[in-house]
Amino acid sequence: MNFGHVLTAMVTPFDQNGDIDFDATRTLVNYLIANGSDGLVVAGTTGESPTLTDTEKLDLFRFVAQVANGRVPIIAGTGSNNTRASIALTKQAEQTGIDAIMLTTPYYNKPSQEGLYQHYQAVAAATSLPVMLYNIPGRSAVAIAPETIIRLSEIQNIVAVKEASSDLAAMTTIISQTPEDFTLYSGDDDLALPVLAIGGQGIVSVSAHIIGNDMQEMVQSFQNGDVTHAAKIHQEILPVMKAMFAQPSPSPVKAALNMMGISVGDVRLPMIPLTIDEKQQLRQLLPAHKIIEAG
Repeated sequence: MNFGHVLTAMVTPFDQNGDIDFDATRTLVNYLIANGSDGLVVAGTTGESPTLTDTEKLDLFRFVAQVANGRVPIIAGTGSNNTRASIALTKQAEQTGIDAIMLTTPYYNKPSQEGLYQHYQAVAAATSLPVMLYNIPGRSAVAIAPETIIRLSEIQNIVAVKEASSDLAAMTTIISQTPEDFTLYSGDDDLALPVLAIGGQGIVSVSAHIIGNDMQEMVQSFQNGDVTHAAKIHQEILPVMKAMFAQPSPSPVKAALNMMGISVGDVRLPMIPLTIDEKQQLRQLLPAHKIIEAG
């Protein structure tokens, strides 16, 4: 299924009390849609999903779907390491107007490959919504093997995978052995172009918050056969991508958005905001890429 090429893993704006700031969320959604995002992933890791209650997630899904109003697909993060809880949240999310769900790899309990298969199969069977798998071994302590993803791709409503394994060989195997309409997205910003080159669909990106138009131009250049220009854009924006992960995400991207005048507040514990020095380093980088004005 084609959700577009550049999907933004959206941050969750908080107010001064640490509650969801819905006015800021409206501004952010409209900004992202106007600046290169083909779709939005809500309440994923970048959206600080571990610190959001189910009620907050559902309120957020409903609100973002209303603001987007069909302009781009909204993919809701409803996965956890509890299969029953994932099913329950997914069923509730179906009523909020979202277009698809994303299911992270079950973390902490470290299931086997068969356990992973049965987990995803059970959640997919409980919903009519399209399902995007999310393979993120760096955060979940277990990876979905390519063979398991290939098996899962045979389930009708499992339509895509966000691959944050950084393993291009594994991704190539997945792309070559899954149905034509099953799509693979890079979960690593700096691999967006290489993943396109091996036949991937695009990127689920953190950096697209601030360089979405550049990423969109890079993708379109590649699609149009101008690989040299695509590579040049990749080289130019790579320092920004690296800066977004210089500290635990989403602290850097939230700081960058605030510097741009797009208020998203701070992060919730156990994440912490950038220090004064870290903010200064970021502030020195952004003008060079015309993201904010110097001074």
